[in-house]
Amino acid sequence: MRLGRFGVVGQSTGGVRSHARRVALSATAIACAVYLGAAAVADVVVISHLRSNIDARLSIRLEALVRSVPPSGVPRLAAAAGNESPATVGSGDLDDAPLFSWWVPNGSRVAVPLQESDPQGAVIPPAAGPVAEETVRGHAFRVHQATLRRGRLVVATSVAQLAAVRTTLLILEGSLLPVILLLFFLVATVIGRGAATPIERARQEQLDFTADASHELRTPLAVIEAEIGLALSTSRVAVQYRESLERVATESARLRGIVDDLLWLARLDSLPSAPAHAVVDLAELVRIAAARFGPVAAARSVSLRAVLPGPEAPLVLAPADWLDRLVSVLVDNACRYSNDGGEIEVSASVVGERALLVVDDSGPGIEPAERGEVVRRFHRSSRAPGGAGLGLSIADTIVRATAGTWQIGRSPAGGARVEVSWSAQRDSR
Repeated sequence: MRLGRFGVVGQSTGGVRSHARRVALSATAIACAVYLGAAAVADVVVISHLRSNIDARLSIRLEALVRSVPPSGVPRLAAAAGNESPATVGSGDLDDAPLFSWWVPNGSRVAVPLQESDPQGAVIPPAAGPVAEETVRGHAFRVHQATLRRGRLVVATSVAQLAAVRTTLLILEGSLLPVILLLFFLVATVIGRGAATPIERARQEQLDFTADASHELRTPLAVIEAEIGLALSTSRVAVQYRESLERVATESARLRGIVDDLLWLARLDSLPSAPAHAVVDLAELVRIAAARFGPVAAARSVSLRAVLPGPEAPLVLAPADWLDRLVSVLVDNACRYSNDGGEIEVSASVVGERALLVVDDSGPGIEPAERGEVVRRFHRSSRAPGGAGLGLSIADTIVRATAGTWQIGRSPAGGARVEVSWSAQRDSR
């Protein structure tokens, strides 16, 4: 059985889904922007790296050609011939693309090939700088040039594959983008829903709490106002005035009890940590509670009996006032809902390693379907009228704050049984 602080509360599933969807869409949009930015940077880095490799190959070849130029200042085909294999312009892998070399005499733009595999009749524009990208015979070339006394030495290689690499990268990145964004959206939705659920639950609980508190406080106030209005509007005999004042006093006491319970819960919720713990004797608290509520039970002819333990005292390490409040709440709840002439039994004992507090009554009991709900603030069983529905919520808060466990069942007398247990402390004496 799950007993939560507020029990099972209604929550807006649609609100959670809508909030999670909005969060997921925002996160996906941010992820898309990050992905596109990262892809653009990656493209630039890859292309720059490939271009640097091309420049390194061209620079090495150009230096070799410059060193091989004879004193006449005009390179010879035999002297410049390298070991590059013939290749078609613009073909081949980037790392294996052929290097072409030409000699461009001063005053001419027609390049003279320096090796048999170099294209004939290439037109090389005037040098705009030592490194440039030019179009030679309809193909894009990366060109390195060196200006000599009688002309220019030019080495070049096709960069058509750079465009192919760039296109491949764009296709790959474009294909992965929708898959990545869809997966990211689904994951973000799941995470967002998980994060939004407790927030929505807390919001719904707050709304329910406000509505229930307003209703519970409004009822006694309405009765008080009605009684005072009737008393002031008509002349009455002394007995009637007394009856009105008694009803006002009853509702005022009920109102004060609700406010006291709400203030106690508010103080407990606001505590940064639990107060100092002490070793508390449950049997003594049971004895005190039986004496305190004895007149209340007797007024309805209810038998209230305290069953005290044997030689071993049921000792619990917890704040003493919290346990006193817990025992009082459970006994008061039993007195409130027991039928006239019924019986209540409160016991404290040690069972194994656990200190046990049990409250049995002969009232209507709590149905199994209601047992997970009764700890909600202002929740009351439909078969048990009266009260504000805060008692068991206070009890649940104290039990959890003192590291205890509890359960609600059926008592031998036919009513409800509330059983609370803690780790038993041994008497140091």
